[in-house]
Amino acid sequence: MEAVLGHLRGAIERGDYAIGDKLPSEAELCRTLEISRPVLREALRALQTMGLTVSRTGKGTFVVAAAVEDPTFGDYAASDLLEVRRHVEIPVAGYAARRRTAENLDHLVHLLDRMEQETDTTAWVAMDTVFHLAMAEAAQNPVFRRVIEEIRDALARQSAFLNELGGRREQSNREHRAIVEALIDGSEHDAVQAMTHHLDRVETTLTDIMRPSRTDAPTEDGREA
Repeated sequence: MEAVLGHLRGAIERGDYAIGDKLPSEAELCRTLEISRPVLREALRALQTMGLTVSRTGKGTFVVAAAVEDPTFGDYAASDLLEVRRHVEIPVAGYAARRRTAENLDHLVHLLDRMEQETDTTAWVAMDTVFHLAMAEAAQNPVFRRVIEEIRDALARQSAFLNELGGRREQSNREHRAIVEALIDGSEHDAVQAMTHHLDRVETTLTDIMRPSRTDAPTEDGREA
């Protein structure tokens, strides 16, 4: 899927498909690229999340931007989502370190153990959103949970996007483990630092994905760089 996405994204960024152009049909792309339809559809969904294309029912997929600016996850832009997460989840981690119960810790540790063993991305993403809800519950403030519930779908979409394109799963597991260990120690400072690091890594991965894809350019002797 990553290779197909890179091919289509590169074609859009080079101008092979200009803004307003319709991409070839799914059948044509599958035939040309020699791929299955499920793989193509994943790549097309990623292009739409990146804001490069839009799918119009019964008409096809159209190019709407020449470069990635701000991916959209459900109803929220990535930049807006991350801004809110920093203002909510970092203090949540601090409160959770001070207020968590034995039951909260048992739930989080059990969830982490399952996530570290999980190999299916869809199942892992579902548990990832549960993890962040469980953190809000450990802060013992129902308003925090309500906020996370509101952005839950966007979090899941972002998590799937980062895992498919940024290979974030193992790194996320380590970051989640550091957060929970801070809660076990009851260290507000460490919990805040661990959650801050987690969100920093999310932002870094998003930034890397949003950078223009590499297009090989000829060198002075005519060979590709």
